[in-house]
Amino acid sequence: MNSHRRRALAGRILRTGAGAVAGGVGAAGAVLAGQLIAAARRDPTALSDPPPITGTFGVLGDPPLRLAVLGDSAAAGYGVSTVGHSVPGQLAARLAAAGWRVELSGFAIAGSRTGDLGPQVSRALLTRPDLAVLVIGSDDAVRLTRARSVSHGVVDAVRRLRERGVPVVVGTAPDLAAARGLGQPLRLVAGWRSRRVAKVQLTATRTAGGLPVDLAKACGPVFRADPGLLSEDGWHPSVDGARIWVDALEPMMLDAAGSPATR
Repeated sequence: MNSHRRRALAGRILRTGAGAVAGGVGAAGAVLAGQLIAAARRDPTALSDPPPITGTFGVLGDPPLRLAVLGDSAAAGYGVSTVGHSVPGQLAARLAAAGWRVELSGFAIAGSRTGDLGPQVSRALLTRPDLAVLVIGSDDAVRLTRARSVSHGVVDAVRRLRERGVPVVVGTAPDLAAARGLGQPLRLVAGWRSRRVAKVQLTATRTAGGLPVDLAKACGPVFRADPGLLSEDGWHPSVDGARIWVDALEPMMLDAAGSPATR
């Protein structure tokens, strides 16, 4: 099936499923929409417990930087076994390589949607972070969160951090068309939804004064091509998958952090 036909099929499936959710029309669509929502409720604890997302990275004596990472289960470390393999840990390591002494604190909670970021932001602000990175959106995609709610959640979280002088980098929803933990045609729908969520997040982040990174666009093609970039559940990034995400996030993150020489 070529890409045009795949996109058309995904659109037809999604319209059917969305119509079923909104108006109770179409048994097949209702089943599909229900399966998509059920996929969001997968238990991440079926994987090994995630490592504590905390630690110090870098050389003693380098300028200090407090890094706060917020978001969903991928940002919480599910899918990897050590903090150094996680998305937050790899972000901290990149900052350390740039000359910072990084104090990493993780606040992400599995299953979080953008509307759930409020308590995470409150906890993060208590640590007086110098930089915040948000990685979120997968659960918004598969739990059919409305675009307006996604936008509001991102704007509120980013603005609260920016009002306290914290630079904010937002990694959008990844392209869930690569999520092999979902069967077809569900994966088509999830991919379509995740790319739409990412688009909303990009606009909302800029509106609130944050720095967005489109993980769906930057990382989707390589994730679809390489099954090894996902952990055993076919949903969370593996060590190598986390590295690909961090490759995409790093330029914006280093720009937001500034130069250690100025501290």
